[in-house]
Amino acid sequence: MEGLSLHDRPPPGQPHPGPRGPQMMGPPPVPQLPPQMFTTAAQLLDLTDKKLVAILRDGRKYVGVLRSWDQFGNLVLQDTVERIFGGQQYADVSRGLFLIRGENVLLLGEIDLDKDDHIPEPYTKGDVDEVYALYKQETDAKKVKDKSKQKAMKDLGFVEGETGADVLL
Repeated sequence: MEGLSLHDRPPPGQPHPGPRGPQMMGPPPVPQLPPQMFTTAAQLLDLTDKKLVAILRDGRKYVGVLRSWDQFGNLVLQDTVERIFGGQQYADVSRGLFLIRGENVLLLGEIDLDKDDHIPEPYTKGDVDEVYALYKQETDAKKVKDKSKQKAMKDLGFVEGETGADVLL
């Protein structure tokens, strides 16, 4: 479908002007582009009213039904639950109607409703408070580990600045 222009002839079987030029006919119909040609938020049209999982840049995971979206990729999810993982357990925290800013979405995917209730092998459903405590321990440990890595990189001269965000090349 690449290389289409507005001046291409219509596909066979559609009316077109006769040999003496257009007679009382409007302009030829504009060919319609296939849905795979959309590379913007318009692709979300196919996902409207479907159950999705949205993984955000900070690692949070939300599951809900996509009700609305805009040109910036902002999403409105209905009946949303936040799924948190800690150790070998997970828990769902109800969030209701939820708005997600498009720039924070890392991954968006449709959930297969036939496999929605299937729990993967190593995980079990746990109590929200227990799972959140495990999750908090894991994230705190990761922050300490990242901070030590950042300090080591700074000591080796790979980065500079207080946050280590300035890379030396």
